Amino acid sequence: MMLRLVREARRAVASSELLGRAGGRRWLCTAMKGRLEGKIALITGGASGLGKATAHEFIQEGASVVLADINSQMGLQTAEELGPQAHFIHCDVILEDSVAGAVDAAIARHSRLDVMFNSAGVVGSLSGTSEMATLDLDKFDDIMRVNLRGTLAGIKHATRVMAPAGSGSILCMGSISGIMGCLGSYPYSLSKLAIAGIARTAAVELARHGVRVNCISPHAIATPMVVQQFSQMLQGADEATVTAIIRSLGELKGAACEAVDVARAAVYLASDDGKYVSGHNLVVDGGFTTYKYMNVPFPKPQDSE
Repeated sequence: MMLRLVREARRAVASSELLGRAGGRRWLCTAMKGRLEGKIALITGGASGLGKATAHEFIQEGASVVLADINSQMGLQTAEELGPQAHFIHCDVILEDSVAGAVDAAIARHSRLDVMFNSAGVVGSLSGTSEMATLDLDKFDDIMRVNLRGTLAGIKHATRVMAPAGSGSILCMGSISGIMGCLGSYPYSLSKLAIAGIARTAAVELARHGVRVNCISPHAIATPMVVQQFSQMLQGADEATVTAIIRSLGELKGAACEAVDVARAAVYLASDDGKYVSGHNLVVDGGFTTYKYMNVPFPKPQDSE
């Protein structure tokens, strides 16, 4: 009996080695830590929310991360929390020089930049942004400056250092609000729609430089920013209630979209696992945007006699 078990174990080992020689070894390693081993990543909006969650996953996978955020106090706290592989630099994505400075700081500290994640963004006020007839164009411009122009500046200055190096992965934060109408305010939805378009367009030019550009568009997640927005709509609801409502908005039974889902999508796109993926908008929404029921009064099925 024992001899038979030994033989079966040896056959299993031999089969795994054969699979590795046949090109399956990398597949076997995808669930292991270290997919970003030695890589240098810069994350705007990295002090909290999805940026912070992504920084944590990147570090778990072996990367060193530069957190760029307008909130210096929170950014320094997050860097300390994440440990020695995290470093914070103040950055206001509205200012191109500030974005350029963050990229330069990453280069000065690590001598290169492998991953740029443009995660910084704002939702903005719902007042004056939800109805076309009363749309406040000044508020529209404010959101566009952060979400759209800030992302474009990030792509521009990441390209400045990645293209000469002949490699790199640039990620942009989209949203399902940029895919379906009426899920967000006009400026927020339009900014996210445009971000997906920028990623697709930039991917064309940067392909010849070996630089990949992709977008991630998640479902609503109970980050501090989203909870605050929903709290404005649900006046009087406490944070726990608002969080529960956000988590219940999805369509996929038995699961809710969480920050870690976006972070792991970013790990895939930043790593060699996604080495041939570029110009893609990875939608992390449990199928929410794939369909809409028709408002047709179909007859109810009749019970069989």
